[in-house]
Amino acid sequence: MESIIEVRDLHKSYGSVKAVDGVSFSVPRGICFGLLGPNGAGKTTTIEIMEGILRSDSGEVLFKGEPVGAHFKERVGIQFQSTALQDYITVRETLELFGSLYPHQRPIDEIIDICSLSDILDRDNKKLSGGQRQRMLLGLALVNDPELVFLDEPTTGLDPQARRNFWNLIGNIKADRKTIILTTHYMDEAEILCEEIAIMDHGRLIAQDSPPGLLSSNFEGVLVRIPVEQPPESLPERAVVKDGFLEIETNNVEEELRRLIDLHISLEGLSIHSADLDDLFLKLTGTSLRE
Repeated sequence: MESIIEVRDLHKSYGSVKAVDGVSFSVPRGICFGLLGPNGAGKTTTIEIMEGILRSDSGEVLFKGEPVGAHFKERVGIQFQSTALQDYITVRETLELFGSLYPHQRPIDEIIDICSLSDILDRDNKKLSGGQRQRMLLGLALVNDPELVFLDEPTTGLDPQARRNFWNLIGNIKADRKTIILTTHYMDEAEILCEEIAIMDHGRLIAQDSPPGLLSSNFEGVLVRIPVEQPPESLPERAVVKDGFLEIETNNVEEELRRLIDLHISLEGLSIHSADLDDLFLKLTGTSLRE
């Protein structure tokens, strides 16, 4: 599949700290691509280099096969984690203001439809709820009809209903054949929205694939999990204790349960589930993404 943006051997240091340490990946056109990692992994620095906000120490970013040039910012849209807005103007006026800054802009009515803004067009920016504000900020990222859209943790702080509504809006953008680069701290969000995910830790890329591909390559069978106050003296084969739970990855649940019983390990609180992206992060990075 043709790539719309490519990162080649990026390096960025702050003093002795290597924030980005030789990162390379490409983003296929027309997908939602997730760049994820624990706090301090280097993903924000990588994204800001891709957006043209930071300069790398070395390496390059290619947009549609060419080095990023002067007109790159006219062809991408960015929804930042935090954006300062003009006070005392309405949502419609804000969309018109931001659109006027670009030589090419998408018709406002189309943005209103894609981002479901019709109910708040005449509302002052200062009177928007969290979910309404995020809808408007998404609209602002689309005013120049970009080919590539960066969404930096767009649903952080939203209630579950507002998050789900925002996911539907991202679906509208995907249906419009835009490419999306998403950062998020919500693993269910990444698993639902992203066709491909890259995971960073300690400034390096440690895994990249589709969510099902990452899970199938890192887990077999299901996870048996039992809460434990203290690690048992004897552990079954392949069992680990972390975060107050005994965990076993297995293809034969009945056999594992018999072993636990033989070792006199209590089964109280036992749960059995297929591995998800939260489990993947714990396995690959040793830390919860939300820490």
